[in-house]
Amino acid sequence: MKKTVILILLALTTKGYSQFTKSMFSKDPIINLETWQKQRLYFGYYLGFNSYDFKIDYKSYEEINQDIQVKKTTGFNVGVVADLRLMEYINLRFEPGLYYTKRDLYFPNPELTSKTDYLREVSSTYINFPLLLKFSSLRTGNVRPYLLGGVSTTLNLSSNAKSIDDNLEQRFRVKAWTMNYELGFGIDFFSEYFIFSPSIRGSFGINDELIRDKDPNSPWTGNIESIKSRAILINFTFH
Repeated sequence: MKKTVILILLALTTKGYSQFTKSMFSKDPIINLETWQKQRLYFGYYLGFNSYDFKIDYKSYEEINQDIQVKKTTGFNVGVVADLRLMEYINLRFEPGLYYTKRDLYFPNPELTSKTDYLREVSSTYINFPLLLKFSSLRTGNVRPYLLGGVSTTLNLSSNAKSIDDNLEQRFRVKAWTMNYELGFGIDFFSEYFIFSPSIRGSFGINDELIRDKDPNSPWTGNIESIKSRAILINFTFH
């Protein structure tokens, strides 16, 4: 009985895989959602992962023995997509979403001897508002690669921007609103009922995010010229 069930499952799996291969990658595939890309406006949603970093510039490199170390973690993204067709191969996309991430900053200043001094945990909950142009290639069967580029503005709900405490009270502060530019690429896979669109992009902060301590000679912020976020974003979009 067990052998029969296994054989049936193998047969179904092989059949499903062969149908998917024929639909997506065969020389003569069945064209799915043939008129979808001609729609003026359509919507979707995405789930994904992120890895945020900080780009740190210093006022004087002579005053530091070692750069501030940033330990990155993997966060997650979730959001919605509105896609407006401008031309045959150019679309305007609005992709608001919620991004969660965490970074640990290690300050090498010799004045900071305890963990509560040299370590700052920066947890960020972003609401991101990207406005992007999508440049699609010619569709080949049920596959269509594309490039993405544009700008975004981000609200950091965990910025501590309104706090009167600073690093002396173990409170690391960054600005609530920041601007970024984004570049990436992806592929549209047209299935029978929906479009699956994985993509990867980079997000690069434009403006300085740091709110400095009250003490201009602070061992945490005194020698920092600017801090800007950088991120790798991987999204899995469904239309």
